[in-house]
Amino acid sequence: MKGKILTGVGLLLIAAALLLTVYNIRESDRAGSESEEMVVRMESLTADLPERLETEKKELVPEYVKNPEMEMPTVEVNGQECVGMIEIPALGLKLPVISEWSDAKLKKAPCRYSGSAYLKNMIIAGHNYRTHFSGIKRLNPGDSVVFTDADGNVFSYEVAEIETVGGYDIEKMEAGDWDLTLFTCTNKGKARAAVRCREIEE
Repeated sequence: MKGKILTGVGLLLIAAALLLTVYNIRESDRAGSESEEMVVRMESLTADLPERLETEKKELVPEYVKNPEMEMPTVEVNGQECVGMIEIPALGLKLPVISEWSDAKLKKAPCRYSGSAYLKNMIIAGHNYRTHFSGIKRLNPGDSVVFTDADGNVFSYEVAEIETVGGYDIEKMEAGDWDLTLFTCTNKGKARAAVRCREIEE
């Protein structure tokens, strides 16, 4: 009798694990589809920016250079205020970056956790979804990361180092003089992978 009970409990646990795996895969795929849709929408909203920026570059210094303390501009996409897009070529990723973070927003796309591209201290958080930031822990020093703000200004970075910090060690996450940090949870939230980047001056 005891053996049958234990077998039943074991089967229930296996079924629960399978259901959780299926749920996580569906959640990741849904988030990926939503992010893709937001990128397409952002690109259509900002299609004329490169041409306009070329003209402006010839005429004047960008406002963010004169006033790095300024708020980063946003563009509304699918009901979310986005500060721009991030591209990680080594992972084949192009994702919108929502202006402010919350648990609900992170389920849609990576979010600006703090800082600004203009002040060279931006931190971007992303869920550990396959379609979001799951792969950032596999990046290597020298890999390229590109952030394009809502006004079409392009900021190029390269990965300097990757470190693991405690899941709740916010102080260490924000420490250091990094131009850009990307982070995601690992190990069921017990730790975070932090990708530290330096801006490439062109």
